[in-house]
Amino acid sequence: MTGIKVVTIGGGSSYTPELVEGFINRYDELPIRELWLVDIPEGEEKLETVGALAKRMTVKAGVPMDIKLSLDRREALAGADFVTTQVRVGLLDARAKDERIPLKYGVIGQETNGPGGLFKGLRTIPVILDICKDMEELCPDAWLINFSNPAGMVTEAVLRYSNINKTVGLCNVPIGMRMSVAEMLEVAPERVHIDFAGLNHMVFGLNVYLDGQSVTNQVLDKLTSGESMTMKNIVDLGWEPDFIKALQILPCPYHRYYYQTATMLEQEQQDLSEKGTRAEVVQQLEKDLFSLYSDPDLSNKPPQLEERGGAYYSDAACSLIHSIYNDKRDIQPVNTRNNGAIAGIPDDSAVEVNCVITKEGPKPIHVGELPIAVRGLVQQIKSFERTAAEAAVTGDYHQALLAMTINPLVPSDTVAKQILDEMLEAHRRYLPQFFKIVV
Repeated sequence: MTGIKVVTIGGGSSYTPELVEGFINRYDELPIRELWLVDIPEGEEKLETVGALAKRMTVKAGVPMDIKLSLDRREALAGADFVTTQVRVGLLDARAKDERIPLKYGVIGQETNGPGGLFKGLRTIPVILDICKDMEELCPDAWLINFSNPAGMVTEAVLRYSNINKTVGLCNVPIGMRMSVAEMLEVAPERVHIDFAGLNHMVFGLNVYLDGQSVTNQVLDKLTSGESMTMKNIVDLGWEPDFIKALQILPCPYHRYYYQTATMLEQEQQDLSEKGTRAEVVQQLEKDLFSLYSDPDLSNKPPQLEERGGAYYSDAACSLIHSIYNDKRDIQPVNTRNNGAIAGIPDDSAVEVNCVITKEGPKPIHVGELPIAVRGLVQQIKSFERTAAEAAVTGDYHQALLAMTINPLVPSDTVAKQILDEMLEAHRRYLPQFFKIVV
């Protein structure tokens, strides 16, 4: 059969309409024959709602893309060309625990950083590796495009513990940074290029260009003058101007957790008392979005979706798939095997870096040594990701404790153990590898 088969695991996500829109806009060069939206029984109602909207969108656009809904992952995966994963193991209730429990111990409670990031990885990695096993059997030549968080840690695990070599991790942070810079400069985003290098949620803009000319200093000046560059899920506290002048490279919004830890912690504790965790805020946003999605007269992606912290995730996925399929050889920042691109990071580890996107996949652009000011922090987070991925696969309590302790947001081994023990118990249902029954 001609055309492409794409399978989206976690198809009932509120982000799916953006994915569908991206495929519709690229249909002339990316002829998707079938788009399978797959979810678990607990997500069936959302899957039906999103699936109905997706079908209305394709009809309105006049695009012959067959939208199929399924709760049977294996049925969907057979013969797929591309598999995208956007899963949230434990749903938003688990995220709320990730955010709330660390705050009891005076530690940042955040979805993908610190203890919350560790536990999201511990829950997510085994599920993604199970998907990889099914792919090895049912669609061994398919590409796995993962944007389940923590994307860098998940990519690290897939590269180390599966036989799926055609895998790429995606994040919306670089595209969000590019959009913010374009807004600062009052230009179209396509005129802006940023040299990205680092790790997922730990990526830096080493150089910024406008129409091929360096504007790094101009952008840094705007950042120190109060221009905003953040995301819906990260409060914008601004930056100390002299720190940015000293750093001389562009930090990402998530760096606030590392460079402004005390202030961010105070803000999180205030938000918790006033409006609950970010997960609880998102639950209301999701409720509002699905109310919109259920309107039979709606046949496009509503602008309210951009209020979610993951805006542009799906569009990044569509751009990546489009470039692989058409061997575009354009430059995109993705999570992939380092292969010597960034010095000081193992060649076989996952990094987030600009790549040339080809039909054989991403080809990392050589960076060399990261600036000395940020090198150590990046290496520490890579050590955390490596150790956390091993803990997720083995269910080894001591590896999990080690990962928790070496994370720079956790102040001591004692606090690490306290948080680990409480979070293991809170997430017991989704962490069977840590609670093996000996017969």
